[in-house]
Amino acid sequence: MGSGSKKVEDNQPSDLLGLSHNYQRKAAIAWGKATDHAGRVYIKPMERFNLNKTIFSTLEGKLSRALIQSKIAKDVYWNEKASSVIEKDFQKVIKEASIPKVKENLIQFLHDECDFSSEHADGSFLEHLLFCYEYSAVHFPEQPPLVMLLHSILGTGTNTWAMPKEKIPMLQKLVSEKEMLHIESFPSFLRLLYLPDFLGTLLNNLPRLERLQSVSFHRVIDNKPMTIDAENFWIQLNYQLIHYIDFLPAANWSFHCSDTFIQNFAELSLFLDKVNKKMAKVIFPIPSFNLNSVVQEDLSVESRFAVLIPAKLKKEAAIKSIKNFSKRIGHSLDFSFSWKS
Repeated sequence: MGSGSKKVEDNQPSDLLGLSHNYQRKAAIAWGKATDHAGRVYIKPMERFNLNKTIFSTLEGKLSRALIQSKIAKDVYWNEKASSVIEKDFQKVIKEASIPKVKENLIQFLHDECDFSSEHADGSFLEHLLFCYEYSAVHFPEQPPLVMLLHSILGTGTNTWAMPKEKIPMLQKLVSEKEMLHIESFPSFLRLLYLPDFLGTLLNNLPRLERLQSVSFHRVIDNKPMTIDAENFWIQLNYQLIHYIDFLPAANWSFHCSDTFIQNFAELSLFLDKVNKKMAKVIFPIPSFNLNSVVQEDLSVESRFAVLIPAKLKKEAAIKSIKNFSKRIGHSLDFSFSWKS
């Protein structure tokens, strides 16, 4: 690491919950987009990384675990000039934005009744939730950002739980009816978006898409049948799009573009653009594959192995993993679309 770089942990804490954003998250919030920071960062494999301390601890199979480790077990160091620009832009946006304060009773509930001790891909899980909340508040202000603070409270894609279903009535008292609908729905659509026939069904029905009435699915935490109306369904997909931002590599997207998260992000972004339903400000320049495009990144053995696996096989492995996670807990991935006559 050169003298012109600094590590991400040097950031100032956010006003909310006393947590910090790294510069990748600050840049996303400041600019309203996902950015490939190649040339602004130096990346090297993380020493003494333990996958079992993260939300991916429940992943099974050597291939799946190797792929996710190749993605998240990285230390990112920032160029001094780049980090200064990002910090300045971030502070300006945060100062001008109207980010609502989280109610004290809800913060108390999260502290006393929930467990967010698992680590995220970068930092604590609460830092991930805070990023989603603040990005939504700034770039999707028409909709309640609290959904994104609580989007995983009823389950993640890897069967980790911040609270048991018995506490759902307590949570309901702390949020609005609309917020609760999206909080309950989020873990389900996170999984359904992996299935090719989910967006595929909608693409096959483009002529009558404006007559979509509702979507039926099952809640992840207890398999309860649920229905979301069309208006809130499109809002939910925009929440999902924001969520993807926080799973992108810091740099060298062209090298890593077979990454499943990049694939999912690209598919949903292109779909929402195609059907004119992108409501949140989420700019995403979709990369093209280039094996010779690595800039200032020391590749781990896992990363060198992962890039050799075709994107299609990675996606198939991810779909299989999602299906297995749902099968383990008796969660149905069945869904249906209802249409107005």
